[in-house]
Amino acid sequence: MRRTYPKPNKYKAQPVELDGFKFDSKREAYRYSELKILLRNGKISNLRLQLRYPLKCGEQPLLIKSESFPNGRRATYIADFVYEQDGETIIEDVKGMATSVYKLKKAIMETMGYQIREVR
Repeated sequence: MRRTYPKPNKYKAQPVELDGFKFDSKREAYRYSELKILLRNGKISNLRLQLRYPLKCGEQPLLIKSESFPNGRRATYIADFVYEQDGETIIEDVKGMATSVYKLKKAIMETMGYQIREVR
C-alpha cells in the first residue's frame, strides 16, 4: 500500500487556518491579522475576504471553454481582501509571486475600472 502525502505548493506557500478562514499562505494570514487590527481601530471598514469579480470584455462576460464546459464558464478574479478606507473601496491581493494568469486578470480588472493593491 502506497502512502500519499499532500502535494507541496509550487511556490513554497504554506496554507494556514486563522479564525476559521483558510489562507493560501502565511503572508496572506499575516495580512489578515493586520487588517483586523485596522478594522478594530476604525481605520478601515467593511472587510470582506475572497470576494469574486466576474471578468468582462466590454459588456460581454469573459468565458473559458473546455471539454467540461463547451459553452464556456465565467472567468473570475478572486480578491484576497476588499475593504473601505477613507471612502474608497480597496481591492487587495497578497503576492509572493505574480503569475502570468494573475497579471492577465489584473490587466482585465484595470480595463473594467478596478485597481488592485498588491501587498508583498
